Amino acid sequence: MHELPTTPRPTTEMFAERARVIKALAHPSRLLIVDELSRGERCVCELTELVGHDISTVSKHLAVLKRVGIVADEKRGLQVYYRLKTPCVLNFFACIENVLRDR
Repeated sequence: MHELPTTPRPTTEMFAERARVIKALAHPSRLLIVDELSRGERCVCELTELVGHDISTVSKHLAVLKRVGIVADEKRGLQVYYRLKTPCVLNFFACIENVLRDR
């Protein structure tokens, strides 16, 4: 008789890491940035105009998203361009929309 492999139970540390990623998304400006990056890469200047905050604030939001692995950056000349590193985060957005629709 063969036993089916079991998936290890998540640890407290795994839940803490998940919470860190969710917390990184838990700001309207960061959600807007991720949504915009789902359409393609953008330079910080474009994101600053979109979000409507100063470049320093937008850069801090981008640093939070980068730190948890949601976005990646690339410097080209004087500009820094950002792209979604993990586009699967958009699945999370779709799930949130379902929650909002079904409440």
